Amino acid sequence: MEYDSVITEGAARQIAENIREAIVSGRLKVDERLPTEEELATRFKVSKPTIREALKRLAAQNLIRSQRGPAGGRFVSRPSHEQLVRTMANATRLMISIGEFDFDDIAEARQGLGLVCCQLAASRRSESDLATMKAELAIQKDSSISDQDFCASDVRFHHALAQATQNPVLLFVMAAVAETLQPIANMVVYKFRERQRIVAQHERLFEAIRDGKASVAAKVFAEQMSYLRDMYGRAREWRQQREGATARRQASA
Repeated sequence: MEYDSVITEGAARQIAENIREAIVSGRLKVDERLPTEEELATRFKVSKPTIREALKRLAAQNLIRSQRGPAGGRFVSRPSHEQLVRTMANATRLMISIGEFDFDDIAEARQGLGLVCCQLAASRRSESDLATMKAELAIQKDSSISDQDFCASDVRFHHALAQATQNPVLLFVMAAVAETLQPIANMVVYKFRERQRIVAQHERLFEAIRDGKASVAAKVFAEQMSYLRDMYGRAREWRQQREGATARRQASA
């Protein structure tokens, strides 16, 4: 393995990025052992504390792991599916917080991905997928559960839909969507969304997937996204009115 040269300023960050690039590009393989701190310090021409700081950064990103014992050292990790989804979800949350994504963007992207999921799930779903979706429907029909629990079940229902595609790329992307965007959308519109209507849509979607009717499933999914967009519009208008009323009270105080 060869390393690009680095400059002195911010050396730990640059070294970490250098090694990260080697991992991402495949020059360093999963479970491959890294050189020792001393060897890395010699190669990069920096102190061992600088190398330790760089390695801490990589460990924080779950890119490397430490192993003790005679055969110990630091090794390239194999990130779990959950870790990767969390990383993507965190990046997406950041984009939302800085205003790069809004609900219309979210709804449009989610609808496009969801329609693909409906098409594939209708022909590929397993009995296990159907059982998971059905179990979440039973939870959602319980009127005593909290809004938070209802939203969590909603996320799991759509995760099961993505799982039913048997496509790992779609499952990964939709898991990040569900983990990040769907709870935000749900909690924004929960004041206006009718649970019974959502449950009825989910039930029709489940039946279409179960019966292999891709076009029906896609139609129901599109209907739900259109409904949620309308509810978001109402929620946004309500929030703007509240903020306006608050601003007027403060101005007159």
